[in-house]
Amino acid sequence: MERRKFLLNAGIFSAFAGVTQNSFATLNIEDKSNLQPFLLPATAPLEHNDGMAVKVWVRSAMTGGIYSNIECAVAPKKMGPPPHWHIALDELMYVAEGTASILIGDDVVEVQAGGWHLRPRGIQHTFWNASDKPLRFYDMYFNQPFEEYLEQIFHKLTEENGYKEGSELKNNAIKKLNDDFGLVFPADAFDKYNDIKKKYDLT
Repeated sequence: MERRKFLLNAGIFSAFAGVTQNSFATLNIEDKSNLQPFLLPATAPLEHNDGMAVKVWVRSAMTGGIYSNIECAVAPKKMGPPPHWHIALDELMYVAEGTASILIGDDVVEVQAGGWHLRPRGIQHTFWNASDKPLRFYDMYFNQPFEEYLEQIFHKLTEENGYKEGSELKNNAIKKLNDDFGLVFPADAFDKYNDIKKKYDLT
């Protein structure tokens, strides 16, 4: 039985209060006979610009909803997002440069350049760059157009577009995105976030 159908039939998703199978962003698997080959020309590695930057390479719509990916560049001593988990998304990371520190539950895993790390749905995690050198990786997403979420966070919900950091407008927009994409932050997420920043001297 297909994994998603099995999970739904087994009632696993009922553990998430108020969440139904249609309440987060997914793409229907399209007829693969309509898919076309495509080439993505090489470009210079993404720059972190003293923070964190993302660039979409493959969009879900280009693969019939099965797969997408982004390139992410992270400045030295930079924290990622607060610990969270995904209801429907499976993530696969490939580190191209530097070392990624990844929190899985209560354990920290270090993934060096050339290494891979899989984070299946339902597992609490976050990442950061604890080193004094840049970190650059590719995140691959399966069966959900999560690149659209990141484009909103990094490129749309900005102060230049009227979304001031900490404003009600921006907070409400992010909450809607989290609900739409099945992104869950536990009650102690920001406490853990601040603890990690303090422990590793991150910004």
